[in-house]
Amino acid sequence: MQQRNYQREMDALIASLDVRPRLLLHSCCGPCSSACLERLAPHFDIDVFFYNPNILPAEEWEKRLFWQKRLLEAAPFGKDVGLIVPERDEAAFRHAAAGLEGESEGGARCTECFVLRLSRTAAAAREGGYDFFATTLTVSPHKNAPLINAIGEKLAGEHGVFWLPSDFKKRDGYRRSIALSHEYGLYRQSWCGCGLPEDL
Repeated sequence: MQQRNYQREMDALIASLDVRPRLLLHSCCGPCSSACLERLAPHFDIDVFFYNPNILPAEEWEKRLFWQKRLLEAAPFGKDVGLIVPERDEAAFRHAAAGLEGESEGGARCTECFVLRLSRTAAAAREGGYDFFATTLTVSPHKNAPLINAIGEKLAGEHGVFWLPSDFKKRDGYRRSIALSHEYGLYRQSWCGCGLPEDL
């Protein structure tokens, strides 16, 4: 069975647009959102949805939010982008991760974390009347893009809002995110956020 090319699917969808749809873009941090926003901003009216209860400790969450805001203020592609910041809700992540504390990155804990964050994004997209929702998570070479897209598509059906397929690491997206992070002096963290198992 041939693997889907989610980046190509997104390109085809964008090429078919005759209006500027509204997009709710889940973002984990400024660096990951940088290349994604640069690619999407010419085609969508975007609000960034910074929902990341997995980011521990609270000081790290605040630092990443600060640099997310800084990117939107500094970059030309962030000029007309809104920012929505729900409460951090660490308890929701701890509940989702319960029993999976020993899992390594990329395992079952990551899957539950993707479901948690994208479920909240899908619900907010429906409530806010957005045309699409998406996530910056696929820009990372450490994240499973087919899994993330499968979760997004399932949630789209449950919430009645369209999922924007993506694999933002394609077409040098990850490399571009690094270049933009350097250009705007962004803080780039060295882990996804949930910390070591003993911290959970």
